[in-house]
Amino acid sequence: MSAVSHFTLHDSAYAPDTAIWYALPAGFTDLPLAVILAAPGTAAAAQRHIALGPLFAAAPNTTARQGLIAQLATAQQLLLALREIGTVHSSIGLHRDDTESGDGSPLLSLFTITWRDTAWAPRSFAAARAVATADHHTRIEYADLPCGPATLSETLRSPAPALGLPSTRGGPLLQLHAHLPNPTGKRIAVLTLSTVAAARREEYRTLLRQIAELVSFENPLEGWSGRA
Repeated sequence: MSAVSHFTLHDSAYAPDTAIWYALPAGFTDLPLAVILAAPGTAAAAQRHIALGPLFAAAPNTTARQGLIAQLATAQQLLLALREIGTVHSSIGLHRDDTESGDGSPLLSLFTITWRDTAWAPRSFAAARAVATADHHTRIEYADLPCGPATLSETLRSPAPALGLPSTRGGPLLQLHAHLPNPTGKRIAVLTLSTVAAARREEYRTLLRQIAELVSFENPLEGWSGRA
């Protein structure tokens, strides 16, 4: 979970409708929402079929293949719930527990970026209000980052049964949040890092802060035509 030092540029960094730029350290794999949630019969769905075809073909039997399909459906349900609340990016994080007291086991996490509309307010006030009006946020920290004022906080929660999402195993879900008001003052980018490895909260909090420190609401590639 070291600081970002090398970058691979995604094509979306050059898209004219991009509203936020950020960098993720090694260990994160993008979950393309548009492809995973594409409706049957669309070009994106065909792309998904091509990508997952080898995985399903490698299943040793019908039962295993059906299990993979069921897991995909569960993942789609989770991502659909995220998209409905304004999530525009999600990535799966896989790191090794190589801390001083770690046992080398894999650590899984989910990183998301979600836009939330809000009544206009000065950015510093909007950052404070984002957490002050929310429930169960702890370890609240106000910070001035390169992209502007921000609030960092934590929550411990379990998925609501009504959502039909898979329950967490091994304890509650730790979610670390960074609220970054957009310069317009009318919406907030919420960066969330979720994991069941609550014992590594300090490491994950450091990781989220590193990501938040690299966020920009202005194109950092302006005037640069290079490609990764």
